[in-house]
Amino acid sequence: MKRALAVLLAAATATSLAACSLGSQTGSADTVRVVVGYQSKTINTVTAGTLLRAKGFLEHRLDDITKSTGVDYAVEWQDYDTGAPITAQMVAEKIDIGSMGDYPLLINGSKTQANERARTELVSVTGYSPTGALNMIVVPPDSPARTVSDLRGQKVSASVGSAGHGTLVRALDNAGIDPASGVEVLNQQPQVGASALESGQVQALSQFVAWPGLLAFQDKAKLLYDGAEGDYPTFHGVVVRHDYAGRHPEVLDAFLQAQLDATEFLNDNPLAAAELVAESSGLPPEVVYLYNGPGGTSFDPTLKPSLVQALKGDVPYLQSIGEFAPLNIDGFVADTALRKAYTDRGLDYQATLESTANPSALSGRDPVCDVAVTDATPAGELWIEGAENTQPAAGPDCLLKAVRAAEADGRTVRAAYIPDTEFGTRWFADKSLWVRDGGRHLPFATAAGADRYLAAHPAATVVDYRQALAGAV
Repeated sequence: MKRALAVLLAAATATSLAACSLGSQTGSADTVRVVVGYQSKTINTVTAGTLLRAKGFLEHRLDDITKSTGVDYAVEWQDYDTGAPITAQMVAEKIDIGSMGDYPLLINGSKTQANERARTELVSVTGYSPTGALNMIVVPPDSPARTVSDLRGQKVSASVGSAGHGTLVRALDNAGIDPASGVEVLNQQPQVGASALESGQVQALSQFVAWPGLLAFQDKAKLLYDGAEGDYPTFHGVVVRHDYAGRHPEVLDAFLQAQLDATEFLNDNPLAAAELVAESSGLPPEVVYLYNGPGGTSFDPTLKPSLVQALKGDVPYLQSIGEFAPLNIDGFVADTALRKAYTDRGLDYQATLESTANPSALSGRDPVCDVAVTDATPAGELWIEGAENTQPAAGPDCLLKAVRAAEADGRTVRAAYIPDTEFGTRWFADKSLWVRDGGRHLPFATAAGADRYLAAHPAATVVDYRQALAGAV
């Protein structure tokens, strides 16, 4: 894995040096170039990438500066599949602001710190999960594997150095499997790994959002492991080159204000945001909404102490996959600019920092069970073709009844979402494993979760999705 990561970073750096991007160089006396690296298909970064770009929030904020100062700004967006090439471009001083997952952020901070012009700071979070949910490991639909332990001796695709790779390492370690020798990791880009899984070249794929959800939605994979099982915080965030921010603090302020614009838009209009992201990324809207919808990823820019502490705990992972210079996490994390952005908007940064609630949670009235959704924890959501809005369901059986009623009326169900019973991770209802326990039905995102419940409740039985739909009362 060390060799693979070294080759990956070397190749990305070579590409960066050969690129024609002007980076943050000034094109003229009155024009400042802003180069933003993002990942259009990494859904947890959309408020600093795909959605931000689609809404034009950054350009609008910079236009306001132009009107008052006369200085023009030219934004260049560079789209990548993973964080590694963004880091390579930042090392080469070709990207000014970038977004990526927690493990790539560690590599970014470590790799850039040797050059003062390239050195980066972590200035905000895009999306996070307090339990590590939604970074996942999937296997082929007909795989006999039921737990991570079943991957021992198998080939697993992962992008070395990515958040998906970090999820795999942590999952294997928790299962008592040496990540270095217990499995064979094939270092592949997400789309290559997806093809390798489908062709049988690998027995599992470990990736960040939205790849596991996409493959499950397409019936090309089933979920084996959800990061929530590891119960360790994960997040995606934004880094800026310290030198660039020092020369253009107004650009960093505009970017953070624009990120707040995008975050507010997403949390207030999750369905519209998902459709915009889908159009820009090429992902199915139903997959985007799995993550960007209520109860999915928490989109909150604040640099919470729990996330910073988790980043410190990830350092051993960084050291296990390559020779990297030690990184001072406290010096890497810089929230001064974000605090200012909150203050300028009249927002309470400290209150948001201390909040652990998902800013977007299901609410409203369940039209089928005819009850108010007052507890978002078990609540599901139904998206019907042609409907202007989705409809909430107070719990699993209410969701099943809603799907059954829609199908009976000849309406097309685009997607039905329900939290996993064990960990609360939002997942597709028709891809879940269902257990009937007395008069209720319980969804589980993984076979291992269902097995754990059945072991503790011997009277419960497994039913398939159609049986659950028929049996819901």
